Amino acid sequence: MATSSANLFVSSTDHASVIKINGRASFSSSAHFMMVVDQLHERGARRFILDLTECATMDSTFLGVLAGLAMKLSDGNGEANRPVLELVRPNERVLDLLENLGIAHFFARLDQSPIADVSLAPSTPQDTTSKDDLSKICLEAHQTLMAVNPENVPKFKDVAAFLADELKKPKS
Repeated sequence: MATSSANLFVSSTDHASVIKINGRASFSSSAHFMMVVDQLHERGARRFILDLTECATMDSTFLGVLAGLAMKLSDGNGEANRPVLELVRPNERVLDLLENLGIAHFFARLDQSPIADVSLAPSTPQDTTSKDDLSKICLEAHQTLMAVNPENVPKFKDVAAFLADELKKPKS
């Protein structure tokens, strides 16, 4: 069964950037998500609100990308203990995954968005991510999960080894 990629909707104000994630956040949407966050960050965004009210679940790659972004964005934040990624209404499945992977502390959890009446625009993915780039993103995401929580090593060491081997293979 094919898994469709999550749909992203974006709005940015002077106070924060809001990204609504609809559907299943997976490896296939992680590159687009990273690009959106990087572009918003380059434009000065320092607070990111992720509206998860319609996000069914997240796979390990997407969760690793989230953890990596949370660490990257909090570097030099000035408020080292304040999460820069805020999750609006994550469902129980997503909360369990965050807890089980030991990354829940990277995120603030909100019951409702602190920014009312924002107009969200669809963010269309650029279909320019190569297979190698996607493999690199997947590898880095799983390495992040293993680095932040040693209990994740047995869960992801084989995936990481497979991806590293794939990236070493000569390209035809």
